[in-house]
Amino acid sequence: MYFDEFGFDDDLMDGIDAMGYVTATPVQEKVIPSILAGKDIIAAAQTGTGKTAAFLLPVLNKLITHKHDSHLINAMIIVPTRELAVQITQTLEGISYYTDISFIAVYGGTGGALFANEKKALTSGVDIVICTPGRMISHLNMGYVKMEGLSYLILDEADRMLDMGFYDDIIRILSFMPAKRQNLLFSATMPPGIRKLAKTMLHNPEEINIAISKPPEQIVQEVFMVYDAQKIPLVKYVLQQKEFGSVLVFCSSKIAVKQLAEELKRSGFSADQIQSDLDQEKREQVLLDFKSKKLKILVATDILSRGIDIEDIDLVINYDVPHDGEDYIHRIGRTARAATKGTAYTFVSPKEQHKFDRIEKLLGHAVTRQAVPEQFGPAPVPGEFVKKPAKKKHRGLKRNPR
Repeated sequence: MYFDEFGFDDDLMDGIDAMGYVTATPVQEKVIPSILAGKDIIAAAQTGTGKTAAFLLPVLNKLITHKHDSHLINAMIIVPTRELAVQITQTLEGISYYTDISFIAVYGGTGGALFANEKKALTSGVDIVICTPGRMISHLNMGYVKMEGLSYLILDEADRMLDMGFYDDIIRILSFMPAKRQNLLFSATMPPGIRKLAKTMLHNPEEINIAISKPPEQIVQEVFMVYDAQKIPLVKYVLQQKEFGSVLVFCSSKIAVKQLAEELKRSGFSADQIQSDLDQEKREQVLLDFKSKKLKILVATDILSRGIDIEDIDLVINYDVPHDGEDYIHRIGRTARAATKGTAYTFVSPKEQHKFDRIEKLLGHAVTRQAVPEQFGPAPVPGEFVKKPAKKKHRGLKRNPR
């Protein structure tokens, strides 16, 4: 389906054309008509399906074609991370370029001057607010946010927000909003917490499921069975074997990110890191350098596995095994975008074996094992687990309550 078949406003179509959008993705084909019809939506769709444009375009069109008070907040998009807020804002800036729609990104980690700008917009009115829950709560607590005119609420990456502990914040934000509004909830997965949230905020929603896609066939997936001490040497070895254009390395902890990034720098690699301890200005600069190819290797936590659109990644390394299969798909999905080829290596230690077993079960097949080079010493054998010590039995003793 072509975008000019949705009946969008001419000024909006100018922005769509300028962004190079021609054909709608499956999620856009299913979601856009329902949003234009005024329905509440709960959609299971992951990053890379085109869901950002799927909710931005119809909401923009409704704001353009329906009367609304420009001195109030008319739409709010709540997202889990600052990075996703920035990305959505950049997309919005492009497609709304030829319209009069106003918008602002509201997220933490910024200085007092930006907070003052946010306050001014939230007080005087703005068409669309893109925000993280914590920052919005900070403004709401001060009593000046004009929510009475809000007509559209979008929750993006809702499952990630619940994972990050934002459920209560979201419920509190909802309590400031008028009951009559259109609600759009997007989530990569549908755990019980999302169903509970949906019942709280949605009214007779239309449920749209875009099946969790398998990794693209053009991604070469390989596994190295290693001990933890072998991971850093193996990363350096892999990076020396072939000339990769852009490399994304995912670690499961900030400590691992810092350790690996510093070690790669000391070894002469063009590498840097993104994790939550860095200030916002530094994080944005690192990401910009990586996108512009000034930086070759980016080491990051899962903050980048969802919602960040970076093209032309040649290699993804899972330094640590992701928590579950869907996170694995999100991570390696950063490579092989736009029908290009890509490679994904996963380092699996004995204590992570059970997690990777679950990932392979979701994939429906075993991932090819690669031998660890002999110079790194013996590697774990398949099925080698770290066993927990057996609990001692103490007859006649009761465990102290906790």
